[in-house]
Amino acid sequence: MIRVELPGHLRALAHVKGEVTVEVTGTVSVLNVLNAVEAQYPMLQGTIRDHVTQQRRPFLRFFACGEDLSHQPMDQPLPPEVASGKEPLLVVGAIAGG
Repeated sequence: MIRVELPGHLRALAHVKGEVTVEVTGTVSVLNVLNAVEAQYPMLQGTIRDHVTQQRRPFLRFFACGEDLSHQPMDQPLPPEVASGKEPLLVVGAIAGG
């Protein structure tokens, strides 16, 4: 099982507390993890990725094992620690302002 930590507003939308777990078949990548999250929590479709382009929403970032994966190819395999469930994939809401 893959562990995913979502920002508070997405946890509230999905009616979950804490992290979620999903099962991923094939390569454990951001793309496949997000597909599994959206399949398990359909109310999140379009909140993490744009409906049309499937690109990451501007104010969300992806982190794993202390690394920012936000600008990496979405189909790139995640670190083995994430694939094994040892470490979570973090979906983090970016903070903007002036």
